[in-house]
Amino acid sequence: MYQVPNYTQTVSMKLSEVLADIGVNERIVMKTRRTWLLFESITNINDQLLDEIDKLTFFFGSRSECTTTIGMNSDIDQLICYKEIPVIQDWSDWIPGLHNCLMIQDDSVSPGYCLLQCLRSDAPLPADGESDQFLFKDRHGRLLYKNSIVSISKIDGLEVHGPAQTRIGQQGYSDIDHVFALHCTTWPQQARRWLDQQGEGQWPSAGMKQYCSRTGCFVVCIGCSGSENEQLEWRISTSLAERCLIFNLNITQIRCYVLMKIILKTFINPFYKDVITSFMCKTVLFHCISKTGSKIWRENNLLSCLSLCLYLLYNNIINEHCPHFIIPGNNLMRGKISPAVKPYILEILNNIIFSEGVALLGIKCDHLGSKLHDKFYNFCRIKTSDFISGLLFVDMALAISGKLVLIYNHLKDSSPNKTVEIFKKYLSKTVNCKYEGLDKTASHLTTPWYCTTLGSVLASLNIYQHNTVSADALKLISLGLNTDVASNKLKLASILYCVQEIQKADLVLSEIERRYDLHIVEPVCCCYFYEKELPRQGFFELCDNHNEEVIRYTTASCVTFLPCEIHCVPAELRYEMFRSTQEDRMVRTRNDNDWMDFAVVDSLPYLYFLQYKINNHLGRHDEKQAALFKLIRTIKEEPNLGHRETALNILGKCMEQEGRAGDALQCYLMSLNLRGRNNAAKIHIATLLSVFINART
Repeated sequence: MYQVPNYTQTVSMKLSEVLADIGVNERIVMKTRRTWLLFESITNINDQLLDEIDKLTFFFGSRSECTTTIGMNSDIDQLICYKEIPVIQDWSDWIPGLHNCLMIQDDSVSPGYCLLQCLRSDAPLPADGESDQFLFKDRHGRLLYKNSIVSISKIDGLEVHGPAQTRIGQQGYSDIDHVFALHCTTWPQQARRWLDQQGEGQWPSAGMKQYCSRTGCFVVCIGCSGSENEQLEWRISTSLAERCLIFNLNITQIRCYVLMKIILKTFINPFYKDVITSFMCKTVLFHCISKTGSKIWRENNLLSCLSLCLYLLYNNIINEHCPHFIIPGNNLMRGKISPAVKPYILEILNNIIFSEGVALLGIKCDHLGSKLHDKFYNFCRIKTSDFISGLLFVDMALAISGKLVLIYNHLKDSSPNKTVEIFKKYLSKTVNCKYEGLDKTASHLTTPWYCTTLGSVLASLNIYQHNTVSADALKLISLGLNTDVASNKLKLASILYCVQEIQKADLVLSEIERRYDLHIVEPVCCCYFYEKELPRQGFFELCDNHNEEVIRYTTASCVTFLPCEIHCVPAELRYEMFRSTQEDRMVRTRNDNDWMDFAVVDSLPYLYFLQYKINNHLGRHDEKQAALFKLIRTIKEEPNLGHRETALNILGKCMEQEGRAGDALQCYLMSLNLRGRNNAAKIHIATLLSVFINART
């Protein structure tokens, strides 16, 4: 390979172009990382509002690093750090009133791991006690935490895999690994030599290392496999420092890492799963960069850089030794490679290294091989950067809606007055917090939703008490009208309809329909997992050229009414709040519990339903029939509705108003066919049959 530099440069440039086309380029990398950091901010701000101040959430791994591709279908790695149990390395760091634990790193502990000694909360002294389910008293009299303590934080519906609890993704969704961790504010003792060492390539820089040292470390509940203390050891994680290193790589280094993972997925994992990990590939890349510096890491040298990394990985496998980049004493390959599989993996890597790039043509992941082939013949293939941007912003809209549903679920049993009090507290918290950077952006994306919800709850109280809506309620509602294309505007229209402000409601609906471009706007529903089709091409194109603010013009979330907003809801939709019998409640899943006591409807069907009602009120027959036709068409043709059964229920009520009882019954039966339980269609059918029987009598 190294004997034909012109060939190597040509292949490297074509390969760089292919990777750029599938989303591994500077613009998408920066956009992706910003989005995932925003997810972190939104999650943590939401937890603060719910007074869950004892934890912090981080998103690590390839998705947040943007070191993956669509074809790799990587997991989402979520680390949840509990602050109420601080880990200390020095007695002077002991914090009164908290469950401190002392990190022990001695000769009895495997490199890269530690023991956690339980301390008293009232004095900087070791805790007393005896062994139990989660504590072990060793021969030195130390009370040590067992790493099995993770079961305390077990989340329903998740499978435990080592230190992680995994939510297995349904079709169209990624698996999510939840790792529970404790944080130590000081740099781990085993990694202190790394801060002073300097590789031949002068990487990482002194500034990067200084930053890394301030991140401290995490400890996660998994011991070293085969260790005599396996049940007591906790793995030391330097994830924040590693994220700093990844974020400081240039695009060629990122592409090299992505290629290593694609090679792993294509040529090794199908036959020898979990022997070589992506973290080993990342570690190999770090070692290569530290030994070579940045000069060789250029686009026209990508193939040579890839070969360099694969060759180092090859040598590591021969020696069964891959030292952790920050804690070199931790051998990542210890006990991982059996003698039976070792020669086969070495043969695979050897063939790839000496194929001079030809082996890459056989990669089917992301169609990389065929795209590389086409590049040499100047065939043009569609780039996927707009596709990645679109999926990122769908996830962003889902994340915002999902956090709002968590808050709704927290309040669903509260009285209207209590709900008002709590939302005022939320708004006070967000106003008083001096957010900066991405936290400020996250707050700007989420706070308007709280304003509209508070305004709607106040409006419901106003309607119940005085059959009107106060200026304060309308002002709060107006602050959230531009969160997305339709949902909060539809709340306003619904409120105006309920107080018989028909002309004003009509104007609001006309504005929504004008802005709701059917070729661009994407419905967003986070209530439960269901199979979705890909968003529209117009949505992808618009998202590719804008930042996260674009979700205000390209997405339409569900319209959600809490029980305490019932007076803002037309009679036909109120039934959704009473969809469940006691028997239905018994068979709800965990996800169902978050939304089934609300009235929830997709924005577009609700738009046409309100148009039908208002045009009927105004005596505009043709416009009423047009709205009814659009409602029917939307239910039939819109692929990504989350609550099609609810849309069918309100269509059935329209059919009843039209005097078409048979068609109404058909709508309710179709609704039940989609969701057999927890469905208000049962109430509608019973009511319809009652009317029919009474009429016959």
